[in-house]
Amino acid sequence: MRSKNKPVQTAAEKERARRVSMLPCIVCGTCNGSEVHEPEQGMWFISIPLCAACHRGPDGWHGTRLRWSLRKMSELKAINETGRLLA
Repeated sequence: MRSKNKPVQTAAEKERARRVSMLPCIVCGTCNGSEVHEPEQGMWFISIPLCAACHRGPDGWHGTRLRWSLRKMSELKAINETGRLLA
């Protein structure tokens, strides 16, 4: 669901998001389809792939972030690793 305040994606942003969604979760490595997380709304070119648990789960990014802490992962490290995988 798109937020009413979020700008519509450009073709290039859609393509980037599509490629990111095909990667495994950058935190835990789960390969069953990733959700695309933007560090800030509309920042598609630095988005990262996350499984549902690492993204929206109680211990995920939008929860306590315990899953991230246990794997010593930060948002900047995740962005860097995503860029490396896409290169």
